[in-house]
Amino acid sequence: MFTCPIQIRMSDLDPFNHVNNGYQLNLYDYGRTQFLENAMQKEIDWLTFDMVLVHVDIDFKQPIHIHDKIVCETEVAEFGRSSVKLKQCLRNTETGEVMSVCGSVLVCIDREKNVSKPIPEDLKKLFQ
Repeated sequence: MFTCPIQIRMSDLDPFNHVNNGYQLNLYDYGRTQFLENAMQKEIDWLTFDMVLVHVDIDFKQPIHIHDKIVCETEVAEFGRSSVKLKQCLRNTETGEVMSVCGSVLVCIDREKNVSKPIPEDLKKLFQ
């Protein structure tokens, strides 16, 4: 499992004084990006990277507040022919409590033909 710290900012808060549920998608995007770059051991050029996000769902368990110490945990749940399912959660490091959970699916695409293509085996190995 890959873990990265999350910084909570004032602009992330909603009128209830906790991190807006909609904004948590951005936190998961950040965690997913860090996971991918760590696995590939390089900065990703998003103009040429051949994977796209095609599905995401989030279950909100507990509110996140500005002073909470949060990490995003990311791991591969399953590979398909051209897809990879990721499991993520935002966890409070002081309490160990899971604040929300996220499932997402990335699909490997042929950018020229705009169709899915099999995930290369060497890329699968990097993600495990």
